[in-house]
Amino acid sequence: MTTQIKDLNHYKEIYAQSVKDPEGFWKKEAESFIWFEPFDKVCEWSFKGPDVKWFLNGKTNITYNCIDRHLIDRADQVAILWEPNESDREAKSITYQELHDEVCRCANGLKSLGVQKGDRVVFYMPMVPELAIGVLACARIGAVHSVVFAGFSAQALADRVDDAEAKIIICSDYNKRGAKNIAVKDVVDEAMNIGCNSVTNVLVHKNTGEKVDWSDDVDLWWHDVVDNQGSMCKAEEMDSEDMLFILYTSGSTGKPKGVVHTVGGYMLYTCFSFRNVFQYKEGDIYWCTADIGWITGHSYIVYGPLLAGATTMMFEGVPTYPDAGRFWEICEKHKVNQFYTAPTAIRALMSKGDEWPEKYDLSSIKVLGTVGEPINEEAWHWYDQKIGKGKAPIVDTWWQTETGGIMITPLPGITDTKPTYASYPMPGIQPVLVDAEGNVLEGNDIEGLLCIKHPWPSMLRTTYGDHDRCKNVYFSAFEDMYFTGDGARKDAEGRIRVIGRVDDVINVSGHRMGTAEVENAINEHPNVVESAVVGYPHDIKGQGIYAYVISQDKDLDDDFKKEILEVVKKEIGPIAKPDKIQFTSGLPKTRSGKIMRRILRKIASNDTSNLGDTSTLLNPDVVDDLIKGAEAV
Repeated sequence: MTTQIKDLNHYKEIYAQSVKDPEGFWKKEAESFIWFEPFDKVCEWSFKGPDVKWFLNGKTNITYNCIDRHLIDRADQVAILWEPNESDREAKSITYQELHDEVCRCANGLKSLGVQKGDRVVFYMPMVPELAIGVLACARIGAVHSVVFAGFSAQALADRVDDAEAKIIICSDYNKRGAKNIAVKDVVDEAMNIGCNSVTNVLVHKNTGEKVDWSDDVDLWWHDVVDNQGSMCKAEEMDSEDMLFILYTSGSTGKPKGVVHTVGGYMLYTCFSFRNVFQYKEGDIYWCTADIGWITGHSYIVYGPLLAGATTMMFEGVPTYPDAGRFWEICEKHKVNQFYTAPTAIRALMSKGDEWPEKYDLSSIKVLGTVGEPINEEAWHWYDQKIGKGKAPIVDTWWQTETGGIMITPLPGITDTKPTYASYPMPGIQPVLVDAEGNVLEGNDIEGLLCIKHPWPSMLRTTYGDHDRCKNVYFSAFEDMYFTGDGARKDAEGRIRVIGRVDDVINVSGHRMGTAEVENAINEHPNVVESAVVGYPHDIKGQGIYAYVISQDKDLDDDFKKEILEVVKKEIGPIAKPDKIQFTSGLPKTRSGKIMRRILRKIASNDTSNLGDTSTLLNPDVVDDLIKGAEAV
């Protein structure tokens, strides 16, 4: 098993080792896994390509390390503990032996449909055990999984399926989410009508059993294909650098980026970071409330915990259904030891009042975690006092889809914690702050752009089908560095606080949303001439979406706003709907036609005391009109 840090001196010691001799450090950690053939070189890299390889020529299978190697001494231990949407339904426990058998059945089922090593399989499913089983089944046979969050629209799903040239879509009939029953199969059918020409079959898991439209040529039931398969399926021998999954993330242009992660390095880093960030001990119950449709679910519901031989929880529902005590009821019921959620959820539950957590016994919780965005100080203190009772350290984790695993974080009971600070880099992670010209800023008490100057095992390898895009987005801003796209500051003691995005990406409830993607959707409305989207501070979501819309030949009323929201919902999904829409006759533009988003952000944030020099704008008068218009939004 990978190293687990014991105390502050141990952290300092292994961090120093990992920086002084990265290859030696990661070689030792990698040796704790089962390799079918040993690697002959630890790392080969250049950020100019970029061209990064870890554990060269090593052969393994991530599911063999997630499941098979644990069967000797933990076959009867619960691997996945599933809690359903409805609080009156029974939870489901799946042991490591049962998980092995189910993954093998699903893998054999996929093979029977002609899925081979390297084929792409897209998942569009709720948080049911079959999603985790299906993802692992793909990895078992060397197929590449791409999970699409089951809240995206048919158009967004079709875009991702087409980009990945997926062979199979796996979905459910319906998705239970709070009081809603969402017709998931209908969305897939719509996507199939839009595009998805590479898809040969849609495999449907019967989640609720309600009626769905059916195409005998394409559609197949999960239970017909999977349930009668054999429970043995040999793990495919995978090269360390073979593709494991594609996960789509929003960028500053409209087209989503397919971030590619590979087998060996991702396997090592998710296990190492899980064990250390959460200080997982034998017998603990660990719960990450994320959805597997996001990277957090990949790394810290499925792969990291299972690689470490942990018991990992999956939750189908939402934090406020049937009431605001649902999270805390589950924590008490299962005696949860590590609890990992988003600041958005914390703020939403905080607004419901202290009486909800006070109803439940939360004394089992040893570690609290936050993910998706920097947590504000008020929410940090509430989480600390009302949930952790001042006894459970908060790990405010910073990382990205592209990094694969947690990069900067306190370590519970080992390093100190400070509200709003992600704090310290993990061993092997070498962050630097640079100025706009790429000069490294030395010392503490500084502010700059957050970069990483040395590769780490779980970093992205490319963007699927477009390597130039990977280079341009992450490696072209500063020479020989990975640019995170975030600004950050260091305090006097060297703790890092991530301030937020410096590009045109909004972080809504921990979900990155490209402003161009939302603008493109708004502009689909026939009466919209032009739009500009920015983020603004939101009490619950962290950032809300503020849209400035220019229209003609249309009444600028609430009905028009509703039409715009429906267009965005259809093009992307409900998560991208603007919180505020301001109709305007113009936008602040430079003489070259570039929209000055800096000004729009300040107006949306009600911070107009210093808008900077507006005299160079093509149309400076529009700024006063926008400020007046914002008062009525």
